Amino acid sequence: MNKIMDRKLLNRFYDRGFLFIGIFATSISLIFLLALLLDILADGMGRLGWQFLSSYPSRKPEEAGILSAWVGTAWIMVLTGCIAFPLGVSAAIYLEEYSRKNWLTDIIEINIANLAGVPSIIYGLLGLSLFVRFMNMERSVIAGAMTLAILVLPIVILSTREAIKSIPPSIREASYALGASKWQTIRNQVIPAAMPGIMTGVILAMSRAVGETAPLITIGALTYVAFLPTSPISSEFPYLSFQGFFDAFTALPIKIFNWVSRPQKGFAIDAAAGIIVLLVITFVMNAFAIYLRQKYQKKIRW
Repeated sequence: MNKIMDRKLLNRFYDRGFLFIGIFATSISLIFLLALLLDILADGMGRLGWQFLSSYPSRKPEEAGILSAWVGTAWIMVLTGCIAFPLGVSAAIYLEEYSRKNWLTDIIEINIANLAGVPSIIYGLLGLSLFVRFMNMERSVIAGAMTLAILVLPIVILSTREAIKSIPPSIREASYALGASKWQTIRNQVIPAAMPGIMTGVILAMSRAVGETAPLITIGALTYVAFLPTSPISSEFPYLSFQGFFDAFTALPIKIFNWVSRPQKGFAIDAAAGIIVLLVITFVMNAFAIYLRQKYQKKIRW
């Protein structure tokens, strides 16, 4: 009896010790993050303004702006989402609902899991060889978006598969009992129920993509761009233009990296302001994805 009591006390000691270690590690991380954010805000807030957001890059730090950079980032993120989301969700649905469990699907699943941990520079080299050179897309917006889409595709696939696995079998069985086909069950029952988990994966994927620099530098994205991609809305029939997809571009991570490498202190202040804008863009994207996730979650009633 005494041994059992001693074992319980020891287990409680281990549990509390692990709890304190976790709180300590989390607190240290949050302190460093807070210190970094305060330092960036102190350096960059004074530089923020309409002139900074609406001006093109300049060799003079006090005149430099991020217009082409944040517009290029917006283009890249929208296209990356439009490519990665349908491809990733479709691949996950096939692997989880339609594919047969054999050696081929096992190899595909192992490779998808491994691709999620591949360094981003490797995807940049792939994009340079496949999209820029082989497909002759040059250093364009669509080449950058497709490179980042491949980068985040494994994250979308894995998170979507986990979300689909979490749906209770009773949902499918009830749908089949009412005469629905397999595709009708997936489209009307499984996907809406799994959407909160899918959107969580999309949030993680897009958050990684928005800050990636190495793949864009590898494919040759420019650091100095004094123009914007062509607007997708045209004044002539059919009132849509795809020329912007093939225009040269820059992005906020590249511009920030370029400014940080400059010796002038003014460019370091510009970089801090650019980081603040990049954080705001990231928070806005995440907030929109969280809103969609919560919207679908409210509709779910098990």
